[in-house]
Amino acid sequence: MSAVSPGSSRPLGVGSAIALVAGVATCLLMPALFPWPLLGLLLLPGLAWWWRGPEARWAGALVLGFCWAGLHASAVLSARLPPQWEQRDLVIEGRIVNLPEADVRRTRFQFRVDDNSAQPTPLRGRLLQLAWFDAYGAIAPGPRLQLQAGARMRMQVRVRAPRGLASPGVFDSERHALAQRIAATGYVRDPHTAVQLAEARGINRWRERISSRIEASVPAASSRYVRALALGDTRFLGDRDWEILRATGLTHLIAISGFHVGLVAGFFALVGAGLWRLFPRCARWVPRPQAAGAAALAGACVYAAVAGFALPTVRTVLMIAVVVIARLSRRPATVAVSLALAAIAVLLFDPLSVLAPGFWLSFAGVAWLVWCLPHSEHWARAFLAAQGVATIGLLPLTAILFGQASPAGPLANLVAIPWWSLVVVPLSLMGTALEAVREGWGIWAWLAAAWCFDLSWPLFERLSASRFALWWLPEPQWFALPLALLGAFWLLLPQGVPGKALAALLWLPLLWPDRQLPAHGEAELLLVDVGQGQAVVVRTRHHTLLYDAGPAVRDGFDAGERAVVPALRALGIVRLDAAVISHGDNDHAGGFDAVRRALPIGRSLAPEGSPIDADAACVAGERWEWDGVRFQMLHPTPYFPYLGNEASCVLRVATAHGALLLTGDIGEVIERALVRREPQAVRAEVVLAAHHGSAGSSDPAFVAASGAQLALVSAGFGNRFGHPKPQVVERWQGQGARVLTTAESGAITVRLQSSGIAVRERRSQRARLWDAVRVRQAATLSYRPVNKRPQVPED
Repeated sequence: MSAVSPGSSRPLGVGSAIALVAGVATCLLMPALFPWPLLGLLLLPGLAWWWRGPEARWAGALVLGFCWAGLHASAVLSARLPPQWEQRDLVIEGRIVNLPEADVRRTRFQFRVDDNSAQPTPLRGRLLQLAWFDAYGAIAPGPRLQLQAGARMRMQVRVRAPRGLASPGVFDSERHALAQRIAATGYVRDPHTAVQLAEARGINRWRERISSRIEASVPAASSRYVRALALGDTRFLGDRDWEILRATGLTHLIAISGFHVGLVAGFFALVGAGLWRLFPRCARWVPRPQAAGAAALAGACVYAAVAGFALPTVRTVLMIAVVVIARLSRRPATVAVSLALAAIAVLLFDPLSVLAPGFWLSFAGVAWLVWCLPHSEHWARAFLAAQGVATIGLLPLTAILFGQASPAGPLANLVAIPWWSLVVVPLSLMGTALEAVREGWGIWAWLAAAWCFDLSWPLFERLSASRFALWWLPEPQWFALPLALLGAFWLLLPQGVPGKALAALLWLPLLWPDRQLPAHGEAELLLVDVGQGQAVVVRTRHHTLLYDAGPAVRDGFDAGERAVVPALRALGIVRLDAAVISHGDNDHAGGFDAVRRALPIGRSLAPEGSPIDADAACVAGERWEWDGVRFQMLHPTPYFPYLGNEASCVLRVATAHGALLLTGDIGEVIERALVRREPQAVRAEVVLAAHHGSAGSSDPAFVAASGAQLALVSAGFGNRFGHPKPQVVERWQGQGARVLTTAESGAITVRLQSSGIAVRERRSQRARLWDAVRVRQAATLSYRPVNKRPQVPED
């Protein structure tokens, strides 16, 4: 083990860096921000204590980090589009700032609006995430494929503040928008009116041209990997590619990362040192070590520009700059102090970078290596030791950040790191450099890189298909991460330290967490936030049922893949005992195919005559029991024709502590028929309001007959149907029911247990300062309305 360098008590030492990181992280973990004037007031004494107060230096760094992150977050959140400007058609001018990502039916891109008085006031100078869709019914892609990075455009858009789904295991797009400083998301409203104002230019346009040359020059399928490794252009990697990379733990290598920047910097350092050896007189003005450092920094900056200044590359450039500046100033700096300086530089430059997983993985990985590895050792042993340290040290972070672990990852990295990083990546970069000098010179290097890549890829495909590939982990409790990190620390202590076998037990809460299963005779319902659609997971002690699977758009968003499957994995569910698709409408059945691909299903049910490929039809009167919980199908009756919504499967789940009623999209006619036919079966403590709370459902007689204490509504925020209708909400509340919607609460968990009904709302349970509901509420109080929202039609 290498000792921690002295200097921990210095303003730029290890201790100050740790305190600064802690302050930033603490601020961004809070459910709400302090008022910005208070943050600004506390910032100055924090800065003074950190820089000039040895007794309170760490406390000063903590306060500085807290206030600095809070001011940045406050500025970004206040710049988001106000609610009063949503649902309006706006004409904007600006520039495409990234490489447009073309899918089958849409192209996504980031757009920087011009900062002048001709632009809508809340969008001036803001960064937008936009999508350009093909026209309805189009059989071929439209002009969206002509979009170019760096082009100036005028277009009509409809945007809203960033908002994502809030369900277990689902990617937090609202946090991502904060980290990327995205003020609004939306789509091009009328593509035919879009006009290109100026030719594309800039570094991203150059990257786009080089990417096209690689595609044209390398016929092999692996050309998409050469583009990713040479330019950070991952647009052409498909879902299957990412599945293999995740299963083998190689996602950190396939796109330009800090390691690649380090390779380029090292190459430039060698070139600089070589030139100084050839021309020794140069050392009279600049010593060779300083010249090599300056060359390394220049190379890193050039390569970061080639990569589009992605956050991992910028972070690495700052780390290299710190080391180079220390060397140029002839001040000795250990690796630990250099790492601390880099962390301080990154956080002062962008405190919101801690919201990106790459920040923690890169700094934690280097910190583990600095602490654990000896300074002198044979290169082969050092490489193997580094792999072991990285695997043990980073596994807790990987599990908590991504909810997964790859047992095959260490073996795959043993092959991929030396082969890709020392052979494939240099050839890819050499081709790019030669092509920049003269068109056509880099083709041979790209071809060689693709050939070398193809030699290794079959191995990773086989590893991804093995039983040692990706393991999805249930969502753990908050204390699992610190315990796992303590266990990793214990395991990485020097040989001879006792109790290392016991240290592995500290990983149990992370790798095998308590799934909080219902007791015998109890049931739990999870209403997944899928936007404008519906998906429900019902768990008993040993069984799981899925009721509906959310919407899916062909060649576009699939709630089954993006929301339902991640939620099931976060609950630790690896198999569904049954799936009931209430009817064939897309907002209920669209995601079912994705669920079937991901998990085995014991039995599937759907209405007779529906377009769903199910094992059997759901028919009123069917009953079964799991773990003391009774399931009963109430509708459709035998020989009932398939009439879409009105033929929805209605399922009652009864426990000793209450009942759940899942109603699909039935309307008032069927609701009244159920009240007449089976009034006792309609009674339930928890009811999933039919048809997302539309005006054609939740009949007064049905609402009264249910006697519900809790009414749940699955509806997308700002949906064009206006669900749930205000009169429907009032109807349920008038009968004494509490009404919760996924649009406001996110995913909703309801448990029928001996102590009563327990309810958890995802957005309240995991409150974050970037939560779209909270930000919207604050913005609504800060702005006056600019127009009245038009009436929305009923579907």
